[in-house]
Amino acid sequence: MIRKRESSSLIARDVTLTSDSSPTRRALLAGSALATTSLLFPFAQASSQPARSPLNGEAGLTGSLRSSPEARLIAVYRAIAAGDRQALPMAASLVRDVPGFQLGQLVYADLLLARSGSFPVLTTATDGPPAVREQLQKLRAEAHRRLNALSEMPPPGTVPEQLLRLAPNVRHVVVVDASHSRVYVFEQQAGGLQLIRSFYASVGRAGFDKRVEGDLRTPLGVYFITSRLDDQQVEELYGIGALPLNYPNEHDRRLGRTGSGIWLHGVPRVTYSRSPYATEGCVALANDDMAYLMKVLQTRRTPVIIADEVNWVRPDDQAAERRSFDILLTQWQEARARRDGRTLLALQTEDFNARAGNPLRKVSLAAEPLRANGEPDPQAEWRQVSVFRWKRGAEVAIVNYTAVSTKPSRSTDRRQYWAREQGRWRLFFDGAV
Repeated sequence: MIRKRESSSLIARDVTLTSDSSPTRRALLAGSALATTSLLFPFAQASSQPARSPLNGEAGLTGSLRSSPEARLIAVYRAIAAGDRQALPMAASLVRDVPGFQLGQLVYADLLLARSGSFPVLTTATDGPPAVREQLQKLRAEAHRRLNALSEMPPPGTVPEQLLRLAPNVRHVVVVDASHSRVYVFEQQAGGLQLIRSFYASVGRAGFDKRVEGDLRTPLGVYFITSRLDDQQVEELYGIGALPLNYPNEHDRRLGRTGSGIWLHGVPRVTYSRSPYATEGCVALANDDMAYLMKVLQTRRTPVIIADEVNWVRPDDQAAERRSFDILLTQWQEARARRDGRTLLALQTEDFNARAGNPLRKVSLAAEPLRANGEPDPQAEWRQVSVFRWKRGAEVAIVNYTAVSTKPSRSTDRRQYWAREQGRWRLFFDGAV
């Protein structure tokens, strides 16, 4: 079993409200600070925004899963806003089916209070014990994030700006919008990338932009799923399983960033979800959503783009930059093939492959013939090329490719990291995946 150091006591604070018999739960039912008027405010905000995607509405939140708990919660909100008497039985059905959905429980409690006439006169978040107020504030933040997703879907036909080129053998792209607690799943189809799922998610307790181990932040960057851990390999804190990411990547290491063990993972089975900022740096999703990701996502190939704010662009808008980078990669490949040391040096940083034990550094700088000891064949054909870029602080490009050799016949998945320095792209890492 894989063990991580995330504190169970801290997670317990997020899951203590799932039992109707607990004192905290009774306090919520008796004096909800997230009463109906307060919870409807973010819904009114979200509903007033123009729809940006055909996936907007209940189906848009989790692709085609109209019966998902989140979609059902949104339906309850819509019923409340419309004055529909079905709001209460809809909420009752939701909490009966998903008792660990704290936000659903709270909305149901508010509806019961409103119907009984015992609803508090002042629906503020300043009454009650500090622990209750804190939990109510977290739930209200979760409500905002879920409801805002109605108006924050990516515009149709757009992709994250970090994606320049996607190889045909990459089936999915995952985008984590950290500041909006949202995970988008795109599928590569005949007509290009299509948004097929959208999930609520929790990130680090201290926010994002991880720099050092233990800072409780979620890293920002372009990462890749390295493996798959099922529920027999992780503690209960991580739910039904996890998909580890390759943090720190070569760019992170070059910047001196530390830490490890950044995963996409589930949540304890006693709860449905966690508050927006609740992990030690991982991205946590509901177990049903995590099960879907574990089923469809490829290890080693699937990119996971984690950004504080996602800028959505049309692929055609990046055509010039894509062509420019294609020319650069061709130049590097041709220099390698003819063992042109001068050109290679001009295209590489002084610290190229500086990590100890990397044989490609010595070989590349000396421009000597490459040998069959794990180093790439200079005559190898490049296939399945994906290109990603990152523009926060330093500008970096990440290139995935498969090097296919004929003598001997073999293929190797490799990854490059390029940095834009003084207006020029220069390679600082090339290694096997």
